[in-house]
Amino acid sequence: METSNIVDKVVVITGASSGLGESTAKLLALKGAKVVLGARRTNRITAVVKEILAAGGKAIGFTTDVTKRAEVEALIKGAVETFGRVDVMVNNAGIMAIAPVNLLKVDEWDQQIDVNIKGVLYGVAAVLPQMLKQKKGHIINLASVFGIKVLAPGGTVYSATKSAVRMLTEGLRMELHSENIRCTLISPGAIESELQNGTSDPSSAKFVKGIYNKIAIPADSVARAVLYAIEQPGEVEIDEVVLRPTAQDL
Repeated sequence: METSNIVDKVVVITGASSGLGESTAKLLALKGAKVVLGARRTNRITAVVKEILAAGGKAIGFTTDVTKRAEVEALIKGAVETFGRVDVMVNNAGIMAIAPVNLLKVDEWDQQIDVNIKGVLYGVAAVLPQMLKQKKGHIINLASVFGIKVLAPGGTVYSATKSAVRMLTEGLRMELHSENIRCTLISPGAIESELQNGTSDPSSAKFVKGIYNKIAIPADSVARAVLYAIEQPGEVEIDEVVLRPTAQDL
């Protein structure tokens, strides 16, 4: 087994049934972490856990909808009951519904707020007591390059939610550094994942698919960034990583 700062760390990952979450779980398990997977699709979580176990890794999974606080709390409870602690919380679950604001897709606005902002906050609320008890921990939040630069027209609400995650993460860093809890924000560009499938407006969906088909890079691009942040010595905090396809200008 490779010896590094990742070995035996207990890492909880939301949105772990596909894309960035699945890729991250597999990479961290390969490097010796104990991974705890949460996502809504029980069958997919079960399949990913089986793959990791078959490869010699350590993993468990829980059906978790991040918009339901009790389910996120159950995810953390399950991690602690199984592995005794939580070293890293990766708040990865997210949705992207691109559409001009004048289409008034208010239900989709609500959904993005519930998953992208409140889902992250529920993850923090669930894991923070455990990390404070341990007197150490690491919170990693997934945002987007569109939390830095607004994608408009179409991505105004999505960009707003990811900008909120950026501010939340910086605020957490400022509040929790004295508690020996590291905070990292990772803002990806076009990455191969199911995120691109969240758009219901036909013209916007065509636009998004066009971008992803041309320039999207593999999900393990983000997984490696997560690994990089975690494996740093305890006194080193990677505050923010922005990564996008070299070909992406947005």
